[in-house]
Amino acid sequence: MPLKAVILIGGPQKGTRFRPLSFEVPKPLFPVAGVPMVQHHIEACAKVPGMKEILLMGFYQPHEALSRFLVSAQQEFKIPIRYLQEYAALGTGGGIYHFRDQILSGGAEAFFVLNADVCSEFPLQEMLEFRQQHGDAHSFVILGTTANRTQALNYGCIVANTDTQEVQHYVEKPSTFVSEIINCGIYLFTPAIFQHIGEVFQRNQQELVLEESSNGWQRAEVIRLEQDVFTALAGSGKLYVYKTDGFWSQIKSAGSAIYASRLYLNQYSKSHPERLAQNKAGGPIIRGNVYIHPTASIDSTAVLGPNVSIGEGVTVGAGVRVRESIVLHGASLHDHTCVLNTIVGWDSTIGRWARVEGTPSDPNPNDPYAKIDSETLFRDGRLTPSITILGCSVTIPAEVVILNSIVLPHKELSRSYKNQIILSCCLQLPGRSWPISQAGEL
Repeated sequence: MPLKAVILIGGPQKGTRFRPLSFEVPKPLFPVAGVPMVQHHIEACAKVPGMKEILLMGFYQPHEALSRFLVSAQQEFKIPIRYLQEYAALGTGGGIYHFRDQILSGGAEAFFVLNADVCSEFPLQEMLEFRQQHGDAHSFVILGTTANRTQALNYGCIVANTDTQEVQHYVEKPSTFVSEIINCGIYLFTPAIFQHIGEVFQRNQQELVLEESSNGWQRAEVIRLEQDVFTALAGSGKLYVYKTDGFWSQIKSAGSAIYASRLYLNQYSKSHPERLAQNKAGGPIIRGNVYIHPTASIDSTAVLGPNVSIGEGVTVGAGVRVRESIVLHGASLHDHTCVLNTIVGWDSTIGRWARVEGTPSDPNPNDPYAKIDSETLFRDGRLTPSITILGCSVTIPAEVVILNSIVLPHKELSRSYKNQIILSCCLQLPGRSWPISQAGEL
C-alpha cells in the first residue's frame, strides 16, 4: 500500500519555550540523543514498508541548516524528503489541507501525520495493522497513551469504546477530568480526512462572509485537527485510538529535551547499539547510556553518564564529570569541571574546576503514567528552578558555580550565579519589566 508521512515542524514563533537554543537552529533540528530531533521521526517513517515520501511542513523561512539536513537525510534513508512551507501558521489541520494535492500525489492510500515536538517509539506499523483490524478502509487512527488524572487535563483527552477502541468523545485540554487516555500527536489518515477538514474550511468561510477582513482567506484556512476535526468525528464510527505502552513525551522546553534524550538513549540499546559509547582501554569512563560523536576529544579520566550526549568537535578535559546533560557542537569543558542537568550551547567554554548544574524536571518516577510537566519560566515572580542552559558561545570562568540559570548567547561571565537569567537588556513580561544590566535575579 503506497504511504506517505507528514511531519509538522511549526515555525519560529512556535519555539519560544525552547529559547535561547532555538535562536541558533530551528527547534526540529536541535540534537536529541545525538541526532536532530526530527530525524527520529524520519527514521521511524522510513522503516514502514510502502513509504514513498516524507514531507516536512511548517512556516520556517528557507533555512540553510534545514536544507542541508534534508539533503543528508535523503541520502541516508534513500527516500524522497521535501519541505513544504506554509505562507502563515495554518494550524495542525490547515497545513495538510493547504497541501493536500502534494500529499495525495502518487496515489497515496494512507498517510501519517506526526508532530515534530514529541518523542516516541513511533509504533507506525502497529497503527497500520490496527486500522486493518478496526473500522473500514476510510477510518482514522490516533495514537494514544495513558496519563495520570491530573496531567491528562494538559492534553487532548479521548473517551473510547473499551471493546472496539472507537473514539466516542474527544476534548482538547478539558477543564475537568474526562479520560486518562491522551492524544500523542501522531495520526494515521486516509484521503477521506480532507473531506472532513474541507467541511471545517467551508464553515470558516461562511462565518467570515459578513466580516470585512483583508485576511479572511488566511483565517478560514487556520484549522486545528484536534479542536475542529476530532471533536466532530468522535462518535461517528470513523475515528479510533491505538493505545501504546511504549515511551512517549512532549518536547516543549529545553528541560524536556534532556528527558527525551534519555528515552531515546535507552531505546538505542535495541535500535542503534552502535550509537552508544562503551568502556574501553584509553577511553573515558562510561556510566549508563552515553552518545559521543566520533570527532569529540574526551580525556580518559573523564566520567560521562548516565544520559549524556556529546556533540561534534567537543573537547572534554581531565577529571571532568558530566551527567544528565547535552553538550553541543564545538563546546569545551576544561579540566575537572562538573556539568549536571545542563545543556551546554554550541562553542561554549567552561573553565577549570567550574560547576554548572540545573534542577531536573523529570516526571514522578513513582507514577508509571506521569508525564513531564509543562514548565513555566516564572512562578510567584521568581525564575522556576530547572535545568541550566548555556546559549551559543558562552564563556564560564574557572572555579565558579552556575546554578539553575539561563545564559543568553555570546556572554562572558566573571562570577557565580544562581537562579538567574543572564543577559544585557531589560527583561520584559506583560505589564512589568525588570532592568537587568548583566544578570537578573527575579
